[in-house]
Amino acid sequence: MDTSSPPPLLLEQTGPVVRLTLNRPERRNALGRGLIQSLSAALDTIADNRTARVVVLAAAGKVFCSGHDLSEMVGRDEAEYHGLFADCAEMMLRIRRLPQPVIARVQGLATAAGCQLVATCDLVVATNTAQFAAPGVKIGLFCTTPMVPLVRAIPAKLAMEMLLTAEPLSAERAFAAGLVNRVVPADELDTAVDAYAQAIARSSPHVIALGKKAFYQQLPLDEATAYGEAVEIITGNVRHPDAQEGIAAFLEKRAPRWQES
Repeated sequence: MDTSSPPPLLLEQTGPVVRLTLNRPERRNALGRGLIQSLSAALDTIADNRTARVVVLAAAGKVFCSGHDLSEMVGRDEAEYHGLFADCAEMMLRIRRLPQPVIARVQGLATAAGCQLVATCDLVVATNTAQFAAPGVKIGLFCTTPMVPLVRAIPAKLAMEMLLTAEPLSAERAFAAGLVNRVVPADELDTAVDAYAQAIARSSPHVIALGKKAFYQQLPLDEATAYGEAVEIITGNVRHPDAQEGIAAFLEKRAPRWQES
């Protein structure tokens, strides 16, 4: 009889869509070191996958992600703690740097580093019963790493409210604040996620990758500097074969034929 543990992360690809599923439902999909390493490795693999156009980040069970695995955070030395948080931060940055857009499929609670994971993704679809929280203060651990993408996704006052009070946001309030793109009933979650995925997959993978990189590159810049960067990027973009093909296809009233990368 096979007594081995199930993998902490599942990866499957259907056409242009890669689905990553957090697979620790018995631990509320906590981000243990093994899951962080598995996510980092999977993201590196996807980045080099020429057939992958979009990534869906999902989770098994009722909870999307409960944050760091607290059982791994007791009695360690400084180097171990620093390594854990640095590895998690680097995994989050891999999502931002990934050429393919990442859609979070949030079916339940996302707290602490789990909320960080949601805020890091490019698009978020959640059920109307999902909740989002940064409750570290309850256990004496301010959510300083989760706040980094959170305060870049929602207004600062609301982020501070979450960080100071530990009270969760409802899906509806998260939508109103800009953390979530769509809120749907549970039975419509996959349909809504797939609609985003297919819309992205129809466009040029080169242009989508270029656009995602440009979006995050200009985000912290002042307006004039951002325009300077954007002019340079779009000048290169318009000369790319996919842009020339797309313009020609529009003028000729036909579907474009994109390059594969």
